[in-house]
Amino acid sequence: MFKKIIFVCLLILTISKLEVQAQFQFTALVLDEESEEPLIGATIYANKLKLGGITDTTGKTEINDIPSGQHEFKISYVGYEAQSVKLTFPMEDSSDILIFKLRHGHDEMEEVVVSSTRSSRTIDDIPTRIEMIAGEELAEKGNMKPGDIRMLLNESTGIRTQQTSATSYNSSIRIQGLDGKYTQLLRDGLPLYSGFSGSLSLMQIAPLDLKQVEVIKGANSTLYGGGAIAGLVNLISKDPKSEPELSMMFNGTSALGLDVSSFYANKNEKMGTTIFASYNKGTAYDPAGIGLTAIPEFDRFTLNPKLFIYPREETTVEIGLNMVKEERLGGNIAFINGENVNNPYFELNETDRISSQIIIDHSFEDEFKASFKNSLSYFDRAIAIPNYHFSGLQFSSFSELNFNYVKESSEWIGGLNLWTENFDQSLDSLAFDHSFQEFTTGIFLQNTYDFTENITVESGLRLDYIYSQ
Repeated sequence: MFKKIIFVCLLILTISKLEVQAQFQFTALVLDEESEEPLIGATIYANKLKLGGITDTTGKTEINDIPSGQHEFKISYVGYEAQSVKLTFPMEDSSDILIFKLRHGHDEMEEVVVSSTRSSRTIDDIPTRIEMIAGEELAEKGNMKPGDIRMLLNESTGIRTQQTSATSYNSSIRIQGLDGKYTQLLRDGLPLYSGFSGSLSLMQIAPLDLKQVEVIKGANSTLYGGGAIAGLVNLISKDPKSEPELSMMFNGTSALGLDVSSFYANKNEKMGTTIFASYNKGTAYDPAGIGLTAIPEFDRFTLNPKLFIYPREETTVEIGLNMVKEERLGGNIAFINGENVNNPYFELNETDRISSQIIIDHSFEDEFKASFKNSLSYFDRAIAIPNYHFSGLQFSSFSELNFNYVKESSEWIGGLNLWTENFDQSLDSLAFDHSFQEFTTGIFLQNTYDFTENITVESGLRLDYIYSQ
């Protein structure tokens, strides 16, 4: 009797163990949701079980050795949205084929806002010809040339960055063949690089903190004045997002150049901030062996902090500061390296640039928006070549109040601005004094009207009064 009891107990334990170790399977069919055609090469995988399969030419796959219980399987295929299902084993009818239908994946494109036209219309509805460099293209060119923005513009059709100095590497922007003085360079819609400070601007702007670059090819003097007869280039800075961003870049070249840049951005409901800092160094380089620099020696420090304030849903305030300090020396390699040279040729540029930015945007209603902009710029520059020295201090300001009024078939953009410039030449630089003061007051009005579905006319008028002494 005792032996029979032991046998029954062992039999019960064996059956229980077999149930625990029981393995199950199922067959799956993966189809396109719209056409219901089988998807070849779709993947079904249970991450915790490390089990899965790939569909064959009929869209089917069989997965074996599944333990009892509930398990989650993920069905995925390139170009389709992934799908997750939970299956319980043993299944009621293991002979059934489970059918999964996947829908096409749709990539969501990030909304891009073009601000240079000051219009609420899309690019397709604006007669003005405008091009934009952003996203991966901006990142790629920034990696290729992290020290300045020449690479961003040099490969765009209709734009040429012309080197104006063989030794200091100064450059200007030419659009549609016109001279560089007819192309306006803006930062967030503000003319921070005008006048005496213009020739070095392309060499002193690092691209890491730029969100996009907008280029208008053709006259846009109604909104931006006589400096934009050929066109304009507007550099748009990055805005802070709800997710913090920290970017760092280290770059070295075979010509002993060094670029170190960092960018930080963060935002909450009421405030946001961005901080950009960089150090760029170039060593005098003469690849042709002619004794003159193809790349000058320079050291540059840049710091751009910016504060964003959101007091109300319809109001945004931006306060920024741009600071650049640079020393640039080109010419005879031997002279730059400290050797004694008879009658050396060189060009020395020492610059200090400080500029502020204030932008206030407010939407009164869906149809009417107003904006106030102000910038103050301080630029101290000294230029020296053999037997010649020139230096001066440029202080300029720009203030503008503009509005945008949109109706069903037309849009009005208008405003007024005040541009002041004061240049003081150092007394020891030249016998002839180039100092001057200039005040420009402007008022402008532009209308865009849809005559028909295919015809849109843009017209504008600008009046400027210039007083100088």
